[in-house]
Amino acid sequence: MNITRGLKLLRGNCLFFHLAQTKNCYRACLGKGQRCVSNVPNTDVWRSAHHISRFCFQSPRLLKEKITSPQISSVGLIPNHFSAGNTQLVRSFRTSPSLRAAPFPLFWIIIKPVQKLFAILVGRSIRKWWKALPPNKRELFKESVRTNKWKILLGVSSLGVLFVVFYFTHLEETPITGRARLLVFGKEHLRQLSQVEYSMWMEKYESKMLPETDARYQVVKRVVGHLSESNKDIPQVSALTWAIHVVDEPEVNAFVLPNGEVFVFTGLLNAVSDIHQLSFILGHEIAHAVLEHAIEKASLVHFLDFLSLIFLTMIWAICPHDILAVVGQRIQSKLQEFIFDRPYSRTLEAEADKVGLQFAAKACVDVRASSVFWQLMELVETIKGEPKLPEWLSTHPSHENRAEHLDRLIPEALKIRERCNCPSLSGPDPRLVFRLNRQHLLESYKAQETQNSTNQDLSKTKLDFPHT
Repeated sequence: MNITRGLKLLRGNCLFFHLAQTKNCYRACLGKGQRCVSNVPNTDVWRSAHHISRFCFQSPRLLKEKITSPQISSVGLIPNHFSAGNTQLVRSFRTSPSLRAAPFPLFWIIIKPVQKLFAILVGRSIRKWWKALPPNKRELFKESVRTNKWKILLGVSSLGVLFVVFYFTHLEETPITGRARLLVFGKEHLRQLSQVEYSMWMEKYESKMLPETDARYQVVKRVVGHLSESNKDIPQVSALTWAIHVVDEPEVNAFVLPNGEVFVFTGLLNAVSDIHQLSFILGHEIAHAVLEHAIEKASLVHFLDFLSLIFLTMIWAICPHDILAVVGQRIQSKLQEFIFDRPYSRTLEAEADKVGLQFAAKACVDVRASSVFWQLMELVETIKGEPKLPEWLSTHPSHENRAEHLDRLIPEALKIRERCNCPSLSGPDPRLVFRLNRQHLLESYKAQETQNSTNQDLSKTKLDFPHT
């Protein structure tokens, strides 16, 4: 409950929004110096949101008062407070399900453990064969290796060249950013796995899906619809049919499957301060789908796993005992994870932040709110007193580094808004407001925490008095 009260104080930086009832239009930028598409109907949400938004920080005396959610006319309410259940999940907030990290085609899902088992058996057989050799035959084998060392080196080098050729012949450019990346699997494989994963998520959350008439569903639908309309000049965006699914779960999470299925949890709707932050987060998730990060990560994992089979065979062949081989295999797996997998995942997250911010800018969102969201997440961790893990242990950048990265990208995003003829941003910069009030929020929470502790002590003392 103490955490809840502290977070209610944090939620004091509230933004009020109203959706204009009159039909308006927005402009979606088509690129640097190029034209913008105008007169797209039913997009009046964003043009009015900037002008009537305002920040208001509550004083400590309002801690016990109920924070009401901001009204969004004709759409409903966006809950604007954390619950105790939400705060337990803030630290692990990740936008993207873990299963998206390696969506292999079905054949490779089945064959992958078989490959590792085969490598282990081969390595173990080599070790047993070597131990069973008489000393004289071992010396003959060593002499044969020395005699044919150049042939062996040529064979190993040829194998290495094949891997290099395979890698460079499977490089493609990432949409929008133009970054070179390895793609082993085709888009047809991605569609198959997307459908399998979609069925899995629907089966898991079928009973918790909000109906389309729910106000929260309507909010998410408007945000996704506006983002897609604003960026329809991008072929990868216009090619997908976006379907909305809002899950009534306290988990602070959202993700978009590669086939355009959007899943948003109500815990995230409770966590965001305003519709600008929600737009950026969904833009980030849409960017994952547009940039095809799922199939890219699957390709990298498959390529590294294939290479690791060679090292796995060597480990089981060289280690004198099975226990040592298991330890060596574990070390090899962790080295691959922390040297390749996790840094690559952080790179993809940073790229999705960049492209997602551009999507939001073209939709005339207040892009400055993007870094405020991650600053708020970092502040929640500070209040809870949780230790900060090193970034290299995570698949995602830390909240602090993520906010700093977005701050560096915001000036370019503001230029995109200007090129798209978006309405100018009025009022103070939300980042400045948050920084100025951050220390005040911490001090107010600590003061309230002390007062609560004192009250609890007094109540316990009264209960100890004998009854007369």
